[in-house]
Amino acid sequence: MSFTLPDLPYAHDALAALGMSKETLEYHHDLHHKAYVDNGNKLIAGTEWDGKSLEDIVKGTYKAGAVAQNGIFNNASQHWNHMQFWEMMGPGENKLMPGALEAAIVESFGSVAKFKDDFAAAGAGQFGSGWCWLVKDTDGGLKVTKTENGVNPLCFGQTALLGCDVWEHSYYIDFRNKRPAYLTNFLDKLVNWENVAARLASA
Repeated sequence: MSFTLPDLPYAHDALAALGMSKETLEYHHDLHHKAYVDNGNKLIAGTEWDGKSLEDIVKGTYKAGAVAQNGIFNNASQHWNHMQFWEMMGPGENKLMPGALEAAIVESFGSVAKFKDDFAAAGAGQFGSGWCWLVKDTDGGLKVTKTENGVNPLCFGQTALLGCDVWEHSYYIDFRNKRPAYLTNFLDKLVNWENVAARLASA
């Protein structure tokens, strides 16, 4: 079974007024994400992972503590990460945090502002390429984490509620080297909080 590049859930220019340009999405989705799909399919073909679900491949090929993950993991995990990332953003009227999500965040972090500070700090503090996440952990609590390269919450049995790509290709066109500004803009303007709330509700 081959994986395919999903269409963006909005037009390439739909987030431009919110700080993510058409050019960024053309490079990020059409080139970078497509490369993960194409390379992953080539590497998986004819192996024990051929025909397995994307989630099973990510969890089955993750090698804890490895400095450089294997090629199948790198491409499969980045494919999974990006499918979540596109859905976690949106141009529409989804910028207000639903009450149940807000209550859960306040319970875990003390305030929404503290959660945003922790999330932005995790992303800014991730050395090199990687991601920052809001997850529902195995103990049921909400936590902010960061991961290197393509590593994601699936590797640790966690549920990804929100993730932000802090690889340079995600922000350099629009923000140059200002990763903290990109993270602030992501939280304040780009997140589809309805999607995050739905992930929490189904976790």
